[in-house]
Amino acid sequence: MSQLSAESIVAAGPFSDWLRKMRRSLKGDEGMDVPCGDCVGCCVSGYSLQLRPEDHKAAARIPATFIVRAEGFAKGNLTVRALENGLCPMLDDGKCSIYSVRPQTCLDYDCRIFAAAGIDAGGEDKAVINKRVREWRFSYPERTDELEHAAVRAAATFIRDRRDSFTVRVPAGSMGIAVFAIKAYEVFLDPATSAKQEAEVARAIIDAVRAFDSNGA
Repeated sequence: MSQLSAESIVAAGPFSDWLRKMRRSLKGDEGMDVPCGDCVGCCVSGYSLQLRPEDHKAAARIPATFIVRAEGFAKGNLTVRALENGLCPMLDDGKCSIYSVRPQTCLDYDCRIFAAAGIDAGGEDKAVINKRVREWRFSYPERTDELEHAAVRAAATFIRDRRDSFTVRVPAGSMGIAVFAIKAYEVFLDPATSAKQEAEVARAIIDAVRAFDSNGA
């Protein structure tokens, strides 16, 4: 990771506090409060935007020509496709034109998840987000913050680099890897994990993800 000037470093907050909030967000219990500032990385990086039924205020402001039926999402959800240049169609002069009623997907998106996992958001098409990811700096007021961040990074590294150890399909994309790491990081808090066979660690990760999805954060 390249050296950054003090002016380009952005405070991400205490790590363990952020981790708890992110896990609750992944369960749908609350959204994330992201200190984006002037950054519009997620708005210029080619993301399709999911519209849930409860996003009716946002949907009413988005021209129908940009909305299509969502594939791979829950029934009733729609998708707002990015423009060919990667911009969100609701971006106007560099700012969100529906910010006050923006969809839940926008409220939930938090690129600090990539900084937590120690990975980029993607390739060149995610260059703006990657820049912000490298600028984020978590703080560690307690030893727990350091240990949990190290565990999240270890989980992400294992999921990314040890795919052959899994007997079930695991995410290959950056977001999927980061989400899996947030759900399963506790596996790497256990000192005994380092002495286990890779296949055993992989099973523990899958068990942790399934337990999270079934029982909550």
